[in-house]
Amino acid sequence: MALKEQYLRAKTKLLNDEAICRRNRDLFAEFLSYEEYKLKRMNNRPSLDDGSYKTLLSYTTRLRVVNGWFQNKCWRDLEKNDIRQVYDALEDGEIKSRFGQPLKDKRTYYKLILRGKPFELAGKKQLVVDVMQFLPSKDTGEVRFIREEGFRRLIEVTSKIQHRTFLWLCWDIGENATSILKLRKRDCRRQISEGGKDAEYLIHLRKEILKRSRRSRTEITNYPETVTYLDLHLKSLGEDDPLFDFGVGWGKKVLRRAVERTGIRSFPGGERITLKDLRSSMACDLLSKGWSRDEVNSRLGHAPSSSEIDRYINYLAIDRHRPKGKLQQHELGRLTQRLAAVEEREKRTLSRLHKLKELHEAQKGLLQIHSHIAAVNIERQLGRVSDKHYSDVLLRFHRGLIAAGKRVEDCEIGFTE
Repeated sequence: MALKEQYLRAKTKLLNDEAICRRNRDLFAEFLSYEEYKLKRMNNRPSLDDGSYKTLLSYTTRLRVVNGWFQNKCWRDLEKNDIRQVYDALEDGEIKSRFGQPLKDKRTYYKLILRGKPFELAGKKQLVVDVMQFLPSKDTGEVRFIREEGFRRLIEVTSKIQHRTFLWLCWDIGENATSILKLRKRDCRRQISEGGKDAEYLIHLRKEILKRSRRSRTEITNYPETVTYLDLHLKSLGEDDPLFDFGVGWGKKVLRRAVERTGIRSFPGGERITLKDLRSSMACDLLSKGWSRDEVNSRLGHAPSSSEIDRYINYLAIDRHRPKGKLQQHELGRLTQRLAAVEEREKRTLSRLHKLKELHEAQKGLLQIHSHIAAVNIERQLGRVSDKHYSDVLLRFHRGLIAAGKRVEDCEIGFTE
């Protein structure tokens, strides 16, 4: 069902729900009419587009939810204490989601409903401001993400080519899964990188498939795996065919199966991974690999002045690991110096042993010559050696003594250095 049909159906159901008090339904009708007109004028369109219908559809759900918080009491009759009770229940975690957990997107309700146009139309905006005077100006919630090695494990257990292509685009390009699923083959253009070696794809993110706050842009793929799977997947598609033949529900199912098989959980709290976490993971991964905040901000599709990037610069992405890495690097340098000193001492010890061995061999040679001379003297005394032969042998040994003595002297000098 198209978004326009979904919205009109949800609007009719909301405004005709007799379980909601008549005055609140009139208020809801007034607000939705105002919002329809505002969206047309703000987007400079003669009629509402899919993005506008998606926004309006979300309002029909939120109006119904907030009406339940106030127990169907007419919003125009609300008093300060009524608003305070709901606000305190939200902040204290007493109001739960349908999964039984404290409501996580309560600030969205604050911004769009309680502090927004619906309560202004009900004449209660000032009461809300008075009650919420201590509301922090910024959302301090942490971004959930996984690391690259964790993502690659998810891919390993995903079997179909189109499912792998979808997950790689969510990780690599980092746009919302809803927008990725609206891509067509013509939005993916293959080219060779500027270096002239590797293939890459230009992914054109058209304005009509993006959230209203995102900029239309063209992003270059970072990973060769994205190129490989796009090459395989695009072969069977026509130029204007949708890139994928499944929706967000099936995309969530694909990711959930991979998560169940691998047991991968997100940082920092260990929650189960969602498709939205892949976008956060891309931002944190690029920040940890040296991309500047402006470069990551641009890839996320935010305006240059956007402060949204601050949410991604958290302690698990870069702020804590880099200083710790510097400390570890310092310790490694100190250990390296100590190891070099030990190696130098061992080198000197081996050199001394080698010189000592040389000295020992030189002294041994000198003693052998003296032994030979003594033997020749005995032979001469016994009359077994002629005077001429004795003179020749003695001269040769004398020369050997000089040479051997020189070797011993050199070795002794080398040993003491």
